[in-house]
Amino acid sequence: MKKYTYITIAIIFIAISTVLLSCQHAAQATDIGNQVAGIVRSIDPNTIEAARRSAQAIGSAAEQITPEQEYFIGRAVAANILARYNIWNGNPELTAYLNLICKAIVINSPRPNIFNGYRVAILDTNEINAFATSGGHIFLTRGLISVARSEDALAGVIAHEIAHIQLQHSIKAIRTSRITNALVITGTSVAGAITGYNVNELADVFNESVGEIVSTLVDSGYSQSQEFEADNIALSLLAAAGYNPSGLIDMLRELNNIQSSRPGGFNRTHPTPARRIRNAESSMRQHTVVDTSSYRQARFDALRIN
Repeated sequence: MKKYTYITIAIIFIAISTVLLSCQHAAQATDIGNQVAGIVRSIDPNTIEAARRSAQAIGSAAEQITPEQEYFIGRAVAANILARYNIWNGNPELTAYLNLICKAIVINSPRPNIFNGYRVAILDTNEINAFATSGGHIFLTRGLISVARSEDALAGVIAHEIAHIQLQHSIKAIRTSRITNALVITGTSVAGAITGYNVNELADVFNESVGEIVSTLVDSGYSQSQEFEADNIALSLLAAAGYNPSGLIDMLRELNNIQSSRPGGFNRTHPTPARRIRNAESSMRQHTVVDTSSYRQARFDALRIN
């Protein structure tokens, strides 16, 4: 199947859902449905069903990206990241542990539910970095996990990535001005099926947007202000979940100690740890939490990567 065809199909079904729900007469809806059905008959039925399920909740055209569209874009971004890195399955218990930390944080956050939930996976690389997509995918590298010295430090990293998701930073990384028009078109003209608009052109817009997000995450990084914002929100998320917010600062100090010996990764995509530490320390005054990290140290030590 052609690369990103899945996104193209999703666009078609987003449009189908919107038009059918907005038709005032059943006959109109039937006619439109029949016309579009002819376009997708040749597509694999399993793929059609998957796209239909993901698009059925969209009922009106919108200039903002909906949770469903946010998920689809995030899923495509995750696929691109996994084209560069392999998933590490060397320690399933550690992966489960990271996901439990994530759940503890998000359940106490302002946005505990997103379209398909949050999940954490480990990337098989010694590079020190972490990525998060708008679809709720959080990727931590083996190299980054090995730097952590406590569960609260790991929680600080995960909270930072959750903050990027909840602040929609990856979506804001889209610089393609055509993305809004593409979303409106998919909501008003059945992705060109009736009007003659080229569906492939719409897919190209989404592909371009995905590419811009991947470039930001892996190559250039977010802006300094966005990283500081994510750190500040992470401190709040940690405190709300009962973690010591200073765990994030502890992690940043470890990164600061090794940055000269471990080039690339976070050094390329994040502000210097020293700057982030200064920013986080100024925000720490807002959080007073009883330090219970010692109770979590044994389980962390049992699962940590050396």
